[in-house]
Amino acid sequence: MKRDFLQLTDFKIKELKELLSLASELKAKFKRREAFRPFKDHTLAMIFAKPSARTRISFETGFGRMGGNVVYLSPGDISIGKREAIKDIARVISRYNDMIVARLFQHDHLLELARFAEVPVVNGLTDYNHPCQILADVFTLQEYGIEPTGRKIVYMGDGNNVVHSWLNLACRMPLNFVCACPPGYTPDVQTVKKARDAGISKIDIVHDPMAAVKNAGVVYTDVWASMGQKHEAAERAKVFKNFQVNDELMAAAAKDAIFMHCLPAERGLETTDSVMESDASVVFDQAENRMHVQNAIMLKLMGKA
Repeated sequence: MKRDFLQLTDFKIKELKELLSLASELKAKFKRREAFRPFKDHTLAMIFAKPSARTRISFETGFGRMGGNVVYLSPGDISIGKREAIKDIARVISRYNDMIVARLFQHDHLLELARFAEVPVVNGLTDYNHPCQILADVFTLQEYGIEPTGRKIVYMGDGNNVVHSWLNLACRMPLNFVCACPPGYTPDVQTVKKARDAGISKIDIVHDPMAAVKNAGVVYTDVWASMGQKHEAAERAKVFKNFQVNDELMAAAAKDAIFMHCLPAERGLETTDSVMESDASVVFDQAENRMHVQNAIMLKLMGKA
């Protein structure tokens, strides 16, 4: 049976750990420039309703370096859910390609795509979640000798798709996770409940940023207005101004706290240039590790690992 990677709860904790271990092996291969072509004569279709730099570059580079070919379908190429039925697109692409990566707005579009596709589907991001990013974040933490289960992780800002993926991870891995957000910008209630009901993680949703980061080992943020929310940017800048990750806020965290951001960053808004460029920042390691983790996911789904 084909498998998809749509959210972190699609995989058991043992499988997630195996993916992280495989990502480490793949990263070492890439650093050594080792010939590794498991996807020779394979083609990946990438459906992007939302443009992206890191997602496109990391998937195209990773699949290509493993010997495969990539077909990039921009927002103008496929108006998914508008010009043609999603179930039709899913079946047509499956006849041409061996795997699909989809970066979409609506999560239900992704679910329908996966339901009708005859090949594995990888979630490159939806408005609901961003699983490849969070698995890459865990991989990055481990590279720095930080076990996510042992440190307080504080996300600062909007309760968005990144937060939902951390909450999904909290269903599989014991975390001490705090989402510090303004009232009215909290994460999905059902996802919070699911994470709490799993009974293995400590989940807090709070509204005081300085209190939230006390003893935090990881301070994480994202843009305040994501794609599709830019019309709210001015209003959000006012609402979120006290949630900026700056030197003062980082000083209130643990002394050895690290700073994470899934990028792209709007320097001067959700974080400052000084924090982005500080010794605490691991944001570019996160960006690189997206490729290695995604490579592991693709190999796993294709039965090549």
